Amino acid sequence: MIRFLSLFLLIALAWSLPAQNGHEDPVLFTVNGDPVHVSEFVYIYEKTNGDKADYSRGSVEEYLRLYTKFKLKVQKAKELKLDTIQSLQQELEGYRRQLADSYLIDKEVTERLIQEAYERVQQDVDISHLVIAVDENATPDDTIKAYQRALVLKKRIAEGERFDSLALQNSADKSVTKNLGRIGYVTALFPNGFYPLETAAYTQPIGVISDPIRTTAGYHLLIVHDRRPARGEVEVAHILIRKGEMTEKKDAKAIIDQIYAELQNGADFDELAKTRSEDKRTAAKGGYLGTFGINRYDRKFEDAAFSIPNDGGYSKPVETTAGWHIIKRISKKETQPYNIARGGLQSKIKNDARFEAAKLAMIEKIKKESNFIEFNTTLVNFTDTLTEDFLTYKWKAPEKGSEELLFAFGKTYKVTLGDFTDFLGRATRQRIRMGRNTPIADAVKQLYGDFVNESTLKYEEQQLEKKYPDFKSLMREYEEGILLFEATKMLVWDKAAQDSVGLEKYFAQIKGKYKWRERAISSLYTIKSNDADLIDKVYKFAAKNSPDKVLHKFNEDAANPVVSVAEQTYEKGRNKVLDDVVWKVGGQTAIEHNDREGTHSFIKIEKILPEEPKSLDEARGYVIADYQDYLERQWVEELRNEYKVEVDRNVFDNLVRQ
Repeated sequence: MIRFLSLFLLIALAWSLPAQNGHEDPVLFTVNGDPVHVSEFVYIYEKTNGDKADYSRGSVEEYLRLYTKFKLKVQKAKELKLDTIQSLQQELEGYRRQLADSYLIDKEVTERLIQEAYERVQQDVDISHLVIAVDENATPDDTIKAYQRALVLKKRIAEGERFDSLALQNSADKSVTKNLGRIGYVTALFPNGFYPLETAAYTQPIGVISDPIRTTAGYHLLIVHDRRPARGEVEVAHILIRKGEMTEKKDAKAIIDQIYAELQNGADFDELAKTRSEDKRTAAKGGYLGTFGINRYDRKFEDAAFSIPNDGGYSKPVETTAGWHIIKRISKKETQPYNIARGGLQSKIKNDARFEAAKLAMIEKIKKESNFIEFNTTLVNFTDTLTEDFLTYKWKAPEKGSEELLFAFGKTYKVTLGDFTDFLGRATRQRIRMGRNTPIADAVKQLYGDFVNESTLKYEEQQLEKKYPDFKSLMREYEEGILLFEATKMLVWDKAAQDSVGLEKYFAQIKGKYKWRERAISSLYTIKSNDADLIDKVYKFAAKNSPDKVLHKFNEDAANPVVSVAEQTYEKGRNKVLDDVVWKVGGQTAIEHNDREGTHSFIKIEKILPEEPKSLDEARGYVIADYQDYLERQWVEELRNEYKVEVDRNVFDNLVRQ
């Protein structure tokens, strides 16, 4: 943790912005010939200064001084070849993998899916569907049969047959007997595994029957009837008068009309709900139903609830299959701004099959754009050599991997059979999990697919610097931060802590800087008793006598002492308790009671020590910190003499705005 914090403190000045394509990016300064471009300097200047980045001459000059100092230290670290230290290379590679994953997955997959989902939740879609059931792990023959059946039904609908009739006869959706395939208004996100249906619902032309859409449930035919701005959610209460037999229908209507008239005349909604509503589940709570979104309640109830214009308003009587309602709106929740909705959407998306599907689609895109070539005979020949041991712990990867080409990305990035067998050696758990019931060829095919995906992402990681200039900048700055940390640790921090001779010489030069204020040597008395008379006697006796006499007088039982004393030293102005006491020998604090311990205590000043210099041991922490600053200043001066810094003053002047 200390290393992590220290590192980021050191590189706080070290963020950069890449040159904009197609625009000149002049060099602002060089250190030993290494250039620092304007774009890099501008970015870190603005990032560090925030609203105070006014580009005044003094501000830019000061930041230029700080940044050249940073670059001087990095130059020294490189000269010391700290970038060749294996542990630092591993640390940098670990950071690169994390950052690459962020760029590859978050930028290419997660962010796109979040944006897409957010755009979709802005709309409700009114849909009908029918589904031809087929298991997601069905055989190819069964899958084709289901697909062909869906195609036949699509053709019949396109030729004029009623969708609802065909849905009732053919759809595997259990709700079809009630809704004839008409789902009604829904909104994103659809249930896990139904992402393709969701995509069609938001992209399919209105009124046009879709092609068969594959989900985990089977093949769907979809019709989009309408799209509207999302209704969001509404919080409501209601009063319900249930309908009985048809002969009683008018009576229920008469009762609800009477209640509505009472509301119009100023009656309290909550009281009427408690005394008149026939929804026993909610009546005692003033009819409170809670918050709901679309497609949860009867369509008429939903329409009425969302039509109430203001909080506290209520609807006219509304008839549903349950009876007659008067609905009161408590609050309305609109769709949230993107920055608020993003977190919730991200969590849902990462647990949805769409995430893995999008990731695989990204991999396929990378392969296509990168001229991915497979040498299938290599894989076939390797598979033919395997025995049943392959799916057990007994199989081991060859020590010397084959150099035969397995696949390649373009002409430069080549992957061998040896790379694959190394992967298989690491995939022992997956191989064993497949067991002996899995044909070896199928097992190899599945593992090969995983290996291709992993290799594709590794290949793409190497292209990130080309695709994302800011990725290149972050990697450079993190590397420089690591180098700076190590160089500073070696030449400043460790030296300050370990160079005892140098530390003593430095202390001799600044002796007198670190001083004790006046100090009070004090006695802390603790009394293990709640006897007020005894406590008062101890307090008064201690005022005129030494601690030894106090202990001798009041501790009659040595095995169970009533009074204890501890010597403590306080600096003047550094203790709130003693600040309220007259600073002199004999001064005493008020008695304090400790409820938890059942004790009483007070402090008495026994001796006043005058102000005096601290010794090296007494001020060691402060001295070391100052010595570090001293060594760093010396180091920077040495670096300025060692490396030439050249600033292009014309470029600098163009940066200054005032």
